[in-house]
Amino acid sequence: MDLSAVLIAMAGVAGTLGGALLTQRGSERARRREIELLRGHEEARENRSLRRTCYAELNRDARQFTTALNRHLHILRERDVEDADSAVLEEAKQAHRDRYSEAQMLAPEDVLASASAVNRALNEVYGQVKRLERGAPAPGESSAAAARAQHEIWDLLRTMRTAMRHDLGLPRSG
Repeated sequence: MDLSAVLIAMAGVAGTLGGALLTQRGSERARRREIELLRGHEEARENRSLRRTCYAELNRDARQFTTALNRHLHILRERDVEDADSAVLEEAKQAHRDRYSEAQMLAPEDVLASASAVNRALNEVYGQVKRLERGAPAPGESSAAAARAQHEIWDLLRTMRTAMRHDLGLPRSG
């Protein structure tokens, strides 16, 4: 065998081994990309699921807080407020506060803006209700004014729900 034949044989073996190595590395890279893509899809699905749960609970708790404020206003007009009445209102307020805090960590800005408007309105009405309960309303505050402000929260809740549904890719609801 002459030297050129040996060199050609060695080049052929090196080419075969190198080709196999390159094929293996390319396959590993493709597998890594596929795993990263699957992880990304799974993270997006988990994030959407977390937001869906948070939104459902925030919507429920904001509505319950609004209803509790309405109930408390009725009690103020009909009779003296009892400890149990105050406890119901405080429980609704606390549940809403917890859900809103969670939404602050999960929701995108457009959802958070509408949730923040609901939160502000709820807390403003709550303050009015508590001042009325103590018999120390601020100027211009009355049971009727608090009831109007509480009623206006329903529109803010609809806006918040629409923003949440949009974020989740759901169709508009009625």
